Amino acid sequence: MSAVAEAIAEGRVGERLWLYPNYHCNLRCTYCLTESAPSVARRLLGPETIVERVHEARALGFTGVGITGGEPFLLDWMPELLVELAEILPVIVLSNATLFTGQRLTALEPLAGLPIHIQISLDSAEPRVNDEMRGPGNFAKVVAAISELVRRGIGVRLATTLEDPASHDAEELERLCELHRSLGVGDEDHVVRPIIRRGRAATGDMGVPAGADELEPELTITADGAFWSPFGPTVRAGALDTDLLVTRTTSPLAVAAGALVRVVGGRAAGHDARLGIR
Repeated sequence: MSAVAEAIAEGRVGERLWLYPNYHCNLRCTYCLTESAPSVARRLLGPETIVERVHEARALGFTGVGITGGEPFLLDWMPELLVELAEILPVIVLSNATLFTGQRLTALEPLAGLPIHIQISLDSAEPRVNDEMRGPGNFAKVVAAISELVRRGIGVRLATTLEDPASHDAEELERLCELHRSLGVGDEDHVVRPIIRRGRAATGDMGVPAGADELEPELTITADGAFWSPFGPTVRAGALDTDLLVTRTTSPLAVAAGALVRVVGGRAAGHDARLGIR
């Protein structure tokens, strides 16, 4: 077994390869890690590159793939790409779900029954509270999208991002849980996590600081290089953060994965996940 495969199998490196196909987004959330918005630099990874990296990931011992951004579904080729990736490894793709209407919703129908989950952001059961963070009308669009996806048999996860999950109002959070259960999303598919003080959240003095000691090492590939974590290739004041950059080399993937393993060293599994974000 190679050093990379061994580190993955032992849990010292996360089992999922993450990729950023783009950085631009149709929203401008107040705590966005990448300062995503409609007009930002796109930093694109093309579909051929993504498929090649995922094939390499499986050969190295990775057991899943994550797609994030930016809003991945601004890319017209994303649904077709996800179908292809699901033939290689199980997929989680992060989305704000506000684009899932009309032809874009129809384009997702081939995802039904495949090992694909769309992880959708919803931060409160109260529309006003949710929309303060994510933009006007976000709550209604997301709830409608979840219903349509579940009805079509497409896997859905829900991600709730809070300033301080430990002290958050328990009754308010339970109302959100009741909502997602009513929409057909079970508790096992609901992730609650803190705002990370990087990107736009750092500018707004929000969230908790997070570096290599707080984040699980999960190899993350962008157009700019390989990073420690999907929380690593963040942007502040328009500039890419490089404090969690592992290497600029992303091809072949074995080089980037090997570099991450060397940085991790002999740390025990879970040592780097103090914030519990998985």
